[in-house]
Amino acid sequence: MRIIETPFTATLPLFNQIKIEDIDPILTLIMDENLIAVDKLLAQATEFKFEDLVLPLQILDNTLANAFSPVRHLHAVKDSPELREAYNLILPKLTDYQTKISQNQALYQAYEHILNSAEFPKLQPEQQQIIRHAVRDFKLSGVALPKNKQRIYAELRQKLSQLQTQFEQNVLDSTDNWHHDITEEDAQRVLSGIPERAKQEAQQRARQAHIMGYRFGLDYPSYSAVITFADDRDLREHCYHAYNTRASDVGPNARKWDNSQILSDIIKTRQTLAQLLGFKDYAHYSLATKMANDPKQVTDFLSDLALKAKPMAKKEYEAIQAYAAKHYDINNLEPWDVAYVSEKMREAEFNINQEQLRPYFPEQKVISGLFEIIQKLYQVQVQERHDVETWDPSVRFFDILDKSNQLIGQFYFDLYARPGKRSGAWMDECRSRFSTPTQKQTPVAYLTCNFSGPVGNTPALFTHQEVITLFHEFGHGLHHMLTQIDYLAISGISGVAWDAVEVPSQFLENWCWQEEAIALISSHYETHEPLPKTMLDKLKAAKNFQAGLGTLRQLEFGLFDFSLHQITDPKLLTAKTILALNKKIRTEYGVIKVPEYHRFAHSFGHIFAGGYAAGYYSYMWAEVMACDAFARFEEEGIFNAQTGASFLTHILAKGGSEDFDKLFLAFRGREPNQTAFLKNKGIYVSQ
Repeated sequence: MRIIETPFTATLPLFNQIKIEDIDPILTLIMDENLIAVDKLLAQATEFKFEDLVLPLQILDNTLANAFSPVRHLHAVKDSPELREAYNLILPKLTDYQTKISQNQALYQAYEHILNSAEFPKLQPEQQQIIRHAVRDFKLSGVALPKNKQRIYAELRQKLSQLQTQFEQNVLDSTDNWHHDITEEDAQRVLSGIPERAKQEAQQRARQAHIMGYRFGLDYPSYSAVITFADDRDLREHCYHAYNTRASDVGPNARKWDNSQILSDIIKTRQTLAQLLGFKDYAHYSLATKMANDPKQVTDFLSDLALKAKPMAKKEYEAIQAYAAKHYDINNLEPWDVAYVSEKMREAEFNINQEQLRPYFPEQKVISGLFEIIQKLYQVQVQERHDVETWDPSVRFFDILDKSNQLIGQFYFDLYARPGKRSGAWMDECRSRFSTPTQKQTPVAYLTCNFSGPVGNTPALFTHQEVITLFHEFGHGLHHMLTQIDYLAISGISGVAWDAVEVPSQFLENWCWQEEAIALISSHYETHEPLPKTMLDKLKAAKNFQAGLGTLRQLEFGLFDFSLHQITDPKLLTAKTILALNKKIRTEYGVIKVPEYHRFAHSFGHIFAGGYAAGYYSYMWAEVMACDAFARFEEEGIFNAQTGASFLTHILAKGGSEDFDKLFLAFRGREPNQTAFLKNKGIYVSQ
């Protein structure tokens, strides 16, 4: 294949040299040449062996993946009208390309021939997995459909891709285009209770907008500071209303970036697509590639945990109501009061809050401590590099070296919130591990968060919750970077069942609570004193403060998502009925009542724009396994090198080369159970 190396496809993307006007022609060229190469490959033989078919195809896949990676990433972290236009132009072409590949009958028959051949049992287990997954995915992409239905499938995929992108862009625009300004005269009264650091950030933001006073926005660091700490109840309500009506038909930007019709169209399109492929609904279709066997198993799992968590959550909420009435004369507790009163309760009961902890978790200490923990667990070293092009001056780049000083992984850290950057935290693939007889490609990860950056001469200071988020995303990164699988389709997180992909991330969070690990990641940014044991004891004592409410909230999200994707009647899939379902689930399982204007679904990007459609339950499903996996470290030592090597060997290194239930069994010696999870959450169930 004749492809000239470009800034997109270099060993590492050359971000400073990427031109927006090159996105469409370069990616289009790669796709066109890939399709020609596939046809030539298939014309060479009527029967294929593994090495003759899979390696050439994965080289083609790798070229396109590497070229699109920086485009997808820039769209998420440095959006602009010009980039968005280019992204929206290339996306339908990518979808069309993927459909042509996945519905190529000759290609499908070549894979199926290998699956049914006498050669198949002689292949290595990971090679067999690639073939099985490929045949499965061909079928899930409509390869067996008649030609007229294949066209319908392609149109549905195209439509779905565009709808999901528009959904995400609406959320970003509605988040970025709202702010609340407070004058210097009103500041003392209105900003009472808000941490000094958050006020400095708001002041800095106002200056950047060339105004006096303070500017608050809907990016999470800014919103969280208000909703959690502002004494002014009206200010909390004002920001709550704006945040929970983003991208909807109500609120301060009503109907401007409205996802009402889009979320309805997304679900209808998914259901049509699933039924076209012979599935009862999208929930059944989703589970075809997951650990869970059927929808009943998922709903039973979620409902069972909800029943266990609800009594605890109800008591916690009643305690908040009583505390609000007694100490703040709030007899009608509203949702915008919950985080505020909860934080006051936490402070009163445990004499600790997240803002008190910030000085002990400066960015550099947290990062160096994280790297030391990884070194102890997996005998790898992390070294920073300063000669790599990035997309923003704040972005840092690192190499991971094994004990022989060989490069095994690399990653970018983009930790601060800024305009044009999607909210939340995530890991994405920049490059995947992939080897050919002539080349070995090192896995590279994008690790992205939205924390508050440095203010003036003060470094970025993290809350303990933000430290947990950082560890979570780094856990995903390790799954991607420490793989020992050389085949693109099953290296790292590729080929891993979606309801298992959260295990390494949730697993690594546990070290944020261990005294030996806290000593490595904490150091007061001025005094260099580690987090005092008295504060750590308070932090650990407060660990399960309102854990019932937090657990129940995640279960609500999972039940809403999974219930929604089992509805097939189009009349029940309007924005109005989707909101009604959300309300029904919340009423049945939740304990906190929200106002009628609440539009949670309109910004629920995980299921409407991300990969968690009919799969949000995965967080809880995976957390049960993650807690059970960590229980072995509790038994054998949290820095036990042999236990760490076992987790590396059986989980992280294996990627998608084996089914995850087998990998977990190999690591733990048995199937997972809920005991460690319930203990971790402080949920005790009578036997």
